[in-house]
Amino acid sequence: MESSGNIPEKVLIEKCVAFDRNYQEMFYRRYADKMFRVCLTYSDNHDDAADILQEGFIKIFRKIHQYNFEGSLEGWVRKVIVNTALENYRKKIKEMEKIKEVSELEEGYEFDMDGLGSQEIIEMVNHLPSKAQVVLKLYAIEGYSHKEIAAQLNISEGTSKSQLNRARKLLRDVLVKHNGE
Repeated sequence: MESSGNIPEKVLIEKCVAFDRNYQEMFYRRYADKMFRVCLTYSDNHDDAADILQEGFIKIFRKIHQYNFEGSLEGWVRKVIVNTALENYRKKIKEMEKIKEVSELEEGYEFDMDGLGSQEIIEMVNHLPSKAQVVLKLYAIEGYSHKEIAAQLNISEGTSKSQLNRARKLLRDVLVKHNGE
């Protein structure tokens, strides 16, 4: 098999549209390094950048039939990758806002989360006991009601509410400790 650099873009795209794995790999190898650097500019770390790159290439291979040969192929690939990175960023911001909203335990009391990065907040939530963690995520991030959570997890609504309160209390304790209060 020839190297991806020797294959005309039109042939490479046609083969990718036909889901030819060898050509998809060549396409990936042609653009992955440059696009990884783009991902790094929109992420906090290498792992997040790698996730964005993977998600971006999945979108590229799903949408490659839409490329109309106007403008550069690399520019089109970059646009998909940047849009994927921005979607990822917006999703993280939304998750942080929802977690902060749920962590407001007492009326009028807010925790100082400004000093925390999104990864730290996610780590705090991920260190909660599993049932409390799942209920918090379903309620705060996914927007499920206690009735829906109860049905999904095969628990009572009361258990869902108590697990959410437990998650809030544990999260509050971690944040208080972090803030040195």
